[in-house]
Amino acid sequence: MQATDTENSRRQTCDAVTLSGPCFRGGKRLRIALVGQPNSGKSTVFHAVASTSVDQGHLAGTSSSYQRCTVQIGMDEVELVDLPAMETLRNLQGDDLEGLKYLLWGDARPAISVHEGKEPPVPFSRPDMLIHIVDASTLDRHLQLTLELIELGLPIVMGLNMMDEARRKGVMIDVSALERELGIPVVPMTAIKGIGIAKLFERAVQAVREKACPLPQPSGEHLRVWGKSLHRAVDQPAIREAFRVPQPFMIRQLKQDDDYFCHELASHFPKAAEAVEHIRQQADRALPRPLAEEVVADYQHRAAELFERVARLTHRSTTMTWEDRLDAVFLHPRRGLVGSLGLFALVLFIVFEVSAGIDAMTSASLTAWVAQWQPSGTSGVVGRAIADGLIGLIGIVVPYMLPLVLMLVMLEESGVMQRIAFVVDRFFHYIGLHGKVAVPFLLGLGCNVPAIAATRNVVSGRDRIVASLLITFVPCSARSAIMLALGGKYLGGIGIFGLFMLNLLIIALLGKLLVRRYPDISPGLIQEIPPYGWPRVVSVLRATWQRTRDILTIVTPLLVGGSIVLALLHHVGADAWINQALMPVTVWTLGLPVVLGVPILFGVLRKELSLLMIYQALGTFEVGQILDWVQISTFLVFLMFYVPCVSTFAVMLKVIGRREALFSLLLSISVALVCAFGVRLLLEVARLLNA
Repeated sequence: MQATDTENSRRQTCDAVTLSGPCFRGGKRLRIALVGQPNSGKSTVFHAVASTSVDQGHLAGTSSSYQRCTVQIGMDEVELVDLPAMETLRNLQGDDLEGLKYLLWGDARPAISVHEGKEPPVPFSRPDMLIHIVDASTLDRHLQLTLELIELGLPIVMGLNMMDEARRKGVMIDVSALERELGIPVVPMTAIKGIGIAKLFERAVQAVREKACPLPQPSGEHLRVWGKSLHRAVDQPAIREAFRVPQPFMIRQLKQDDDYFCHELASHFPKAAEAVEHIRQQADRALPRPLAEEVVADYQHRAAELFERVARLTHRSTTMTWEDRLDAVFLHPRRGLVGSLGLFALVLFIVFEVSAGIDAMTSASLTAWVAQWQPSGTSGVVGRAIADGLIGLIGIVVPYMLPLVLMLVMLEESGVMQRIAFVVDRFFHYIGLHGKVAVPFLLGLGCNVPAIAATRNVVSGRDRIVASLLITFVPCSARSAIMLALGGKYLGGIGIFGLFMLNLLIIALLGKLLVRRYPDISPGLIQEIPPYGWPRVVSVLRATWQRTRDILTIVTPLLVGGSIVLALLHHVGADAWINQALMPVTVWTLGLPVVLGVPILFGVLRKELSLLMIYQALGTFEVGQILDWVQISTFLVFLMFYVPCVSTFAVMLKVIGRREALFSLLLSISVALVCAFGVRLLLEVARLLNA
């Protein structure tokens, strides 16, 4: 019976991931080209989904650059190519012509192009489909390029960008009607705010999987007769093989007397070129204007008529919804970062204010009560150590972790946290990570334990390892409490600010170095920007439990066990040996009193213990009477980067494995020693210069 249940479970799992078509991964990944006119937001879309490793190059023989990277879309992968902007496909010259050649032929030159050189426009094949990004507020102008792109014979998805701007201008677009008219998926979006980007790429992959094809967009009746004549003149197998372009596109270029295509036709097929020229001259005499001008006017006319059928103009919007006002705070390209940081600073202030009161009622009260128990026997020492370990656990989880995790989960449920992650994406790209790791990093300011656990839900592979390693350097609430307690009293506001800026600098530098240690390139990830909503109690509690449940299963036994080991060392008088053994660190490297060896070691169990044991080791709560400002600064820098607590190490074992967890220990010790020693030297020099 048990075997049957297991088999049924596996069958259900398989059914849950059944695909409706081929899976585009590895060598079968799709290649998608982003095209659009200048200022349409095309590059904004690319950078919003780009991986941390972007391949950049120039179209052959030009100064125009392209960018490409791999992007993960669900279980599929695509190679996304950002091409230079283009106004039109007609009569292109120089750099713009090379972009068109890529869309037509990729890295395989046709026979008519062999004489141009062995180097193709780009060193990769033609795209499998196009994503056309348009400015919805000036849709009529962009539709002309859409009609031209349809003639390339590739699947197309339209990204109807800047919908917020269109609404403010009073341009109301019937998206369903536009889809029916063109026969292509149309996705409304606001790329600069991350809205609609995920849907855009989902529809793109779906269009290829369903083998969707745009509807033909025939020219005006007065031009079709000349198109048929040109078609008969060049409808030869040799010409089709030499040019390898869709016939509607070829005819359109010949109608417009395109320099490149007409020149190549005359060079390779002079008789056909003479026939084409003769037809064009006949058309020029028969039409009110030259054929080339009539074709341009026809595209403009068809685009204008299409716009009138799918859009209407209303009064400009003078009101802003509450969603618009919030997005102006969180998703603005410049003010968004300031707004996001301001919100999170408010969250931290509220949490720490709440935590202080909760701590006083829970762990602080328990600590004062247990402090009355001073056992002398070994069994009593072990019992006291167990009590200290459990109180330490309560002191981590109840006052600091739960309030912060609850508030961050509520921000996620409301849609705010995803907007913060979208805004800070560029900073994390500089480090070498994707912006989705922003949430775990922010969690790390409360406690590194749920922060590292959260990386499993947002990233994988190299990004998960590097993010976990860097999160251990994020000052958790315990380390921040020590920095504020000592630094705030003896170093002042400038000193505290300097410590946190140093922390940010070290994280950025380590990120650049660690991505080199793990050279595997992670694909870009699309960040979904959900609509705003009110957090639901059940969802918030469930997400909070998922992020803190490792405390009971992993952290608790290690925390209690570590407390027992350290208590027994103190019971047998080994603390003096520990201080002597740590002299190379405390005295020689950091310039601190020898008695601070044990407080540093006890910091592995819980960071707050370091502060309490400093007072015990020095015999006074007035640390400034024993340590000068240089020693306090050095100690705080060391403690800020020093080995993460045993709880964090336990979660790292589960998330990134033993090897990387041990590497994290070595890295944190090395960084702490180097940074603290460097700060000590700089401050000593500064003190001598000011003396």
